Amino acid sequence: MASSLSTSFIFTSSPIQWNHNKNPKPNPNLFVQFSKTLRPNSIKMSAESNTPTKLVTFLGKGGSGKTTSSILAAQYYAKQGLNTCLVIQTQDPTAEYLMGCKIGTSPAQCNNNLSVVRFDTTKMLLEPLNQLKKADARLNFTQGVIEGVVGEELGVLPGMGSIFAALALQKLVGVIEMTSVTKKQTQEKFDIVIYDGVSNEETLRMISATETARSYLKYLRNLAEKTDIGRLTAPSLLRLAEESVELNDGRSRFDGKMSSDIWNDIERMLERVSTGFAKPSKLSCYLVMDPNNPTSINAAMRYWGCAIQSGAHISGAFGYAPPQSTESADIIKRKFSPLPSAIMPYLSIGSPIDWDAVVLKSVGEDARLVFAAERNDTFPSPVTFDAANKSVTLFMPGFDKSEIKLFQYRGGSELLVEAGDQRRVIRLPNSIQGKVGGAKFVGRSVVVTMR
Repeated sequence: MASSLSTSFIFTSSPIQWNHNKNPKPNPNLFVQFSKTLRPNSIKMSAESNTPTKLVTFLGKGGSGKTTSSILAAQYYAKQGLNTCLVIQTQDPTAEYLMGCKIGTSPAQCNNNLSVVRFDTTKMLLEPLNQLKKADARLNFTQGVIEGVVGEELGVLPGMGSIFAALALQKLVGVIEMTSVTKKQTQEKFDIVIYDGVSNEETLRMISATETARSYLKYLRNLAEKTDIGRLTAPSLLRLAEESVELNDGRSRFDGKMSSDIWNDIERMLERVSTGFAKPSKLSCYLVMDPNNPTSINAAMRYWGCAIQSGAHISGAFGYAPPQSTESADIIKRKFSPLPSAIMPYLSIGSPIDWDAVVLKSVGEDARLVFAAERNDTFPSPVTFDAANKSVTLFMPGFDKSEIKLFQYRGGSELLVEAGDQRRVIRLPNSIQGKVGGAKFVGRSVVVTMR
């Protein structure tokens, strides 16, 4: 049975002290120049193998080229022989114009190795409702009330788009392994899924949704197991949820199990999804910017930090500038080192685009290497523990000290970091658990000393 959890966050007994030294000595070990990249042919995967599908997305200021980058990346991966799916969630027709094909609500092939689909929340609402109706018909939980709900009459509430987009992407990417043989046979296997979402913030919330859900799950479980109304209603609600999800060949995992087992199953499932998004082999986020626009550069830097806060990793940075713009390339390299970076070509949209010419001739070798690069040890770690000095180093580019808040609770075993509209819980090793003694900036990192 779950132990009771405190619902209040507690500041440390003394205020967290920031080091006001304006010129702290940087730690040369924190940032190492990116020097090792993989050749483009090293990313080729077989759709018949067990190689996981990778989700790719782009972050940057509005108008910086996120949609263009998504389409260009889709064309690039497809021409590398990878089975690619481009996902568009907005109603903006730009993608259709650039792709030269109609984008519907089901994946349809546009070019060789390239499928496209548009997420329409009003239609995505119907599938989970129908699953819920089928589950209720088996269990007779609502005595037919849910069966009378007409999905086509329901509108889309704020936040629904992100939830249904996450569920739809899960089907394409396969973060949760489906054991149904039928589903495996009927669902097409993609090597790359490129997601062009509604906004950067919604994309980051979607990435962090499962980790956030794990926090809510702890409190819901406590409510279900510690209160009379929870003990009365939770078993039936759990079974209805299990029947609706149908993860195991249509057989409910509730059968023959205690409620505690079901809670544990849900926790393990969320942990797998959360861990999956944290793996570079499953998710690659790229920054996009105009290297000649300081506002665009600052926005990209901020989204680098926000991505880390959400549990994702940035794999590279792209800038749109005229060909042979060495100054623009130097700006990105200097600002975003040690990330691999490249300049992308401007696209003329006054006439149909010859993607063969763009991918094969206009996309430079440096850009191809960024797309092909895998995350390695030269990338700064989001969190580094130093048991000898009893400190925690948090890599947080794009933030200054006034935007970062640190909290502690549960006896100093965890550290809550709040920044960029995201909260992140750092679980501390036993060797450095304790109260926060102070915090200071070193380069782009925050070094938190425990006592």
